[in-house]
Amino acid sequence: MSKEEQLLECWHELSPEAQKQVLQFAQSLKPQPEFVPQTPLGEKLWEIRQRIVASGVPLLSDEELEQEIALRRGGY
Repeated sequence: MSKEEQLLECWHELSPEAQKQVLQFAQSLKPQPEFVPQTPLGEKLWEIRQRIVASGVPLLSDEELEQEIALRRGGY
């Protein structure tokens, strides 16, 4: 049995939440291109993001970010 087949077999046995965690982990292993901010504001925001990542606080997904914005806008 190939590694891909073994992985797929294990994948099917996982709960949906565990599958989500595995996907997030796998995506974190992919090399990311180095981002270079183009403006002073971009530089400042990138530094803030890097500090958050270094602290271990998980970043919000797109969906979680939209929910947070809606919450802060009073539900809109």
